[in-house]
Amino acid sequence: MPENRYENPGGPGTPMPRPGQERYVAAVDEGGLGAVDAVKTDEAPTSFWRDAWHQMRSRPLFWVAAVIMTLVVLLAAFPGLFTSVDPRTCNLSMSLQGPQPGHPFGFDRQGCDIYSRTIYGARASVVVGLLATTMVVVFGTLMGSVAGYYGKWFDTVLSRVTDIFFAIPLVLAAIVILSIMTNRTSFTVALVLALFGWPQIARITRGTVMSVKNNEFVTAAKSLGMGRGRILVRHVLPNSAAPIIVYATVALGQFIVAEATLSFLGIGLPPWTVSWGGDISAGQEAIRTAPEILLYPAGGLALTVLGFMMMGDVVRDALDPKARKR
Repeated sequence: MPENRYENPGGPGTPMPRPGQERYVAAVDEGGLGAVDAVKTDEAPTSFWRDAWHQMRSRPLFWVAAVIMTLVVLLAAFPGLFTSVDPRTCNLSMSLQGPQPGHPFGFDRQGCDIYSRTIYGARASVVVGLLATTMVVVFGTLMGSVAGYYGKWFDTVLSRVTDIFFAIPLVLAAIVILSIMTNRTSFTVALVLALFGWPQIARITRGTVMSVKNNEFVTAAKSLGMGRGRILVRHVLPNSAAPIIVYATVALGQFIVAEATLSFLGIGLPPWTVSWGGDISAGQEAIRTAPEILLYPAGGLALTVLGFMMMGDVVRDALDPKARKR
């Protein structure tokens, strides 16, 4: 019977092999057949998420989008760092005045500082976008994962319900619902947007879960006696997170645009709330005589959406297996 033993290939006094490079010598004692050397290399594979992070940070587009997103988040969370002027303090004597010291963008028709309103306008749009995206991801992921994993009647019902919601345009539905509401806040606007925006993420999650649940590690977990709910939470959902993250990044920019559209039409946030959509609506009246009233908030909105969309493209290319192969 051959006896396997591990020996230092360099002899006594020489360094041992590095971890992951092991040398086994199989010595055959009977028949004088000598020794057979076999070298085995066992290097740990690169993590999927680590590889995706390396791919994202190697692209200049990622850093441009990251700078824009960081700036927008700072504007929304700490506007006082960028201006000390109250955006609601207006002086009619300064109506339509040009840039002055401490007021680099000038004043609007009501004598309000355009720069401070542009800074503070980021808060309303970002808050509504984050709330709506969070609601959509949580509810849509829950519905899609249950339908994709358990299937049967629940999957059939969800498919028909999502078909109904897909037939209703998001902004049009939000206009109808918000027009009959008297007390509109950031939460209510986000709730209405999430109410009609969840079907897409539910479809994405359902398809991903259906492909993941047939993998070998799920079968192994079942053979070990793990419950179906535990398998879904601990194994299936973590391996289905990539497309959900991609959609959430892109959807955030879409919901910010939706909030600005509703505020522009006058049925989003109330008029006393400082928002980019409301300022764009007010600035359209003076677009010929004072276009800066409209251009600055519109530029802030466009730059914000551009940053989130670019980040979504980068994340999609990094997490999409087909794009990674290309």
